[in-house]
Amino acid sequence: MAFATVTSKGQTTIPKDVRAAANLKPGDRIHFTVLEDGTIIVRVKNRSIRDIAIKPPGRKRVSIAQMNR
Repeated sequence: MAFATVTSKGQTTIPKDVRAAANLKPGDRIHFTVLEDGTIIVRVKNRSIRDIAIKPPGRKRVSIAQMNR
């Protein structure tokens, strides 16, 4: 279990073991979701949809103009 302290400015340092487990790098974004029961879900947003888009091997990307032809 990891702990962190919040400063008077509302800042904190994410513990090293948590950063390593989440593969956090400088510049990564973190998304917080607060549920009705007070549970807080923290998600790392360090990939773009373009990073996970599936591109079949040997196929080129096609523009919308090309598709409309």
